[in-house]
Amino acid sequence: QDLPEAKSPMAKPKKSRNSAPDPSVAARLPWQPSAPPLATALLISFAALLLRALVSVGPYSGQGAAPKFGDYEAQRHWMELTLHLPSSDWYRNTSDNDLAHWGLDYPPLSAYQSRLHAHLINASLPDAVALRSSRGFESQESKLLMRWTVLSSDLILFFPAALWFVWAYMKDGVGGSGERREGWTWLLAMVLLNPCLVLIDHGHFQYNCISLGLTLGAIAGILSRNELVAAALFSLAINHKQVLSYLEQR
Repeated sequence: QDLPEAKSPMAKPKKSRNSAPDPSVAARLPWQPSAPPLATALLISFAALLLRALVSVGPYSGQGAAPKFGDYEAQRHWMELTLHLPSSDWYRNTSDNDLAHWGLDYPPLSAYQSRLHAHLINASLPDAVALRSSRGFESQESKLLMRWTVLSSDLILFFPAALWFVWAYMKDGVGGSGERREGWTWLLAMVLLNPCLVLIDHGHFQYNCISLGLTLGAIAGILSRNELVAAALFSLAINHKQVLSYLEQR
């Protein structure tokens, strides 16, 4: 009987055709978290901030179109009213508050937010929020100040809420475990770079970033098992924009 052919000691072992590539040497995209998480989060946040700034330099609906002048005039008019009128007159039709011209139709927290921003604008450009005489007031300086009130609200409320939400969602396996947790970068980018929020708030003079930031913080509170904090934040969100009350019914 023939003996099996002896293998040469110098023979190279055959490579398995089904061998998977080593994940440690797999190519990574620049924003995938081989970098420290803090640096990655700051990079995404900076890109989101830059996008908002670029959108804010564009035109907006109602620009120069009397007598309504679009949502710019609505927000400016609410600042005018809340700055000069007592809170008892904010929602009543009076000689100083013509409800036919952008009557205030958001809950009290939104009105107090308008009042706070009105004080900031009044300190440097009082003509922009003067009672009655400022109706239809449009200037480059007033628009810049209005843009800054939106951007600062976004940075103070929505950005921290987004970071807290992503951290809470990925913590304790809620958003996956192991390699799946690397998807937090995509989740943060989707939240901060949401085109609807950016276009409406920074291209159309709105403050949805406040109510949505409070809502996102409430969700993060639930995920973090801070129910009281979540309840307080969601109550504030409803008192800023009543449209969020539909979330209660789901």
